[in-house]
Amino acid sequence: MSAIDDLPPLRDVLRKHDLIPKKALGQNFLLDLNLTARIARAGGRLAGVTVVEVGPGPGGLTRALLAEGAAKVVAIEKDHRAIAALDEIAARYPGRLEIVEGDALEVDMARLAGDGPARIIANLPYNVATPLLTGWVGAAQWPPFWDGLTLMFQREVAERIVAGPGDDAYGRLGVLCGWRCEARIAFDVGPQAFTPPPKVTSSVVRLTPRPDPLPCSVKALETVTQAAFGQRRKMLRQSLKSLGDAAALLEAAGLEPTRRAEEIPVDGFVALANAWEAARKTSA
Repeated sequence: MSAIDDLPPLRDVLRKHDLIPKKALGQNFLLDLNLTARIARAGGRLAGVTVVEVGPGPGGLTRALLAEGAAKVVAIEKDHRAIAALDEIAARYPGRLEIVEGDALEVDMARLAGDGPARIIANLPYNVATPLLTGWVGAAQWPPFWDGLTLMFQREVAERIVAGPGDDAYGRLGVLCGWRCEARIAFDVGPQAFTPPPKVTSSVVRLTPRPDPLPCSVKALETVTQAAFGQRRKMLRQSLKSLGDAAALLEAAGLEPTRRAEEIPVDGFVALANAWEAARKTSA
């Protein structure tokens, strides 16, 4: 018996279903059910909540989410080998686990989540973690269908997500996430917790959407941050030349041309993005 339910230990599940982690799928399984329960609890109170989970694998976090009281878990799994293991969990929790076999980058998660409160909690496969995050945070519809993200990343990526001006890790990802969310690192997870152990420490990050982020086009913000951080060692008057009249853009945004990207707060980049978009419309 496991620590959270009467289903078999996860190592037995791996053997039964021949679930050898595949590097091509970015798989690193969490087999400690006490740890998966901690991740589930980091997502907040789950009663009445639909949770979307990406990459459940053998279902350790899935079981924790259900045991913690999630009304429903929608588990999106690309690896067909894991479906049978997830089916066994679905049988243990009738009507509360929906298994979707498919690529999370292509699935309409908002539709699957339904109309009630929804949350995304996942030990994300490393190879799709950043594209998934930027898709959720950069969604056209805001506020989004989810009211919180609790996600596992490599520590280096987690630091980029929560970074602010002056931090070594501050860059495009920190600006995007800081614009639309409040983000913090909840706790770290060492390599030994995974099968197979990765070469890096991982971190659980909690993101809460801001109800009223500063008005800005996602595309414009991505464009100006790409230009600014693409040459982060240079002053903005130089790094922004690819966007047109850099001096005029900086003046319109109220930014000093001698500053560098790493020094600019999120609201400064929003002002710059809005200035760039306004200049494009004027010249069109």
